[in-house]
Amino acid sequence: MELRIESDKLEDYLQEVPPVIQWDTPLVQEKIREIEAKASTPEDKARLAFEFARDGIQHSFDTKSKTVTISAEDALEKKEGICFAKSHVLATLLRGMGIPAGFCYQRVLRKPNMPESGHALHGLNALYLEGHGWFRVDPRGNKPGVDSQFTIDHEQLAYPIRPELGEVDYPHVFAKPLPAVIRAMQETQDGHTLFWDRPVAI
Repeated sequence: MELRIESDKLEDYLQEVPPVIQWDTPLVQEKIREIEAKASTPEDKARLAFEFARDGIQHSFDTKSKTVTISAEDALEKKEGICFAKSHVLATLLRGMGIPAGFCYQRVLRKPNMPESGHALHGLNALYLEGHGWFRVDPRGNKPGVDSQFTIDHEQLAYPIRPELGEVDYPHVFAKPLPAVIRAMQETQDGHTLFWDRPVAI
């Protein structure tokens, strides 16, 4: 897929978006220091940040948790969040280390093999590395049937998109999270409600 970059200025993908994307907070700073102590190259830093967001933050829908986290700091504190929150964690860590990162979305079935469940947005990320350009990764979190990996030359995302089922792979790389996504997360009663109340399209 040819990605559609919202802005041609890399600095737009290095900005904080308070209060969701901020890296001057204690737990984010701690995680950045931990990553930078283990990795020297931007690619290695990006890979470690991705693996942490994927594996170190539990997906709330998988654990059937009612907790809703939105900002990176909150997700780090509670160690959980849905796909959107996990993408906020990854973008925050990357931007905090000087690696441009954006926000991407897909329209997927709420329940993978149940068309009657309807559609909802799924959040993931794109990042920019010198010498490689822009590419997408999905920190959703793996489980049986989901195997998302940090790959540069070819995508290995969480969900294969099935247009025949009404699913859509949006090519956009946004500099900020979608306002409708943030609003749905802020206005929801709990994680169970959010499962059904997520926006259905960008």
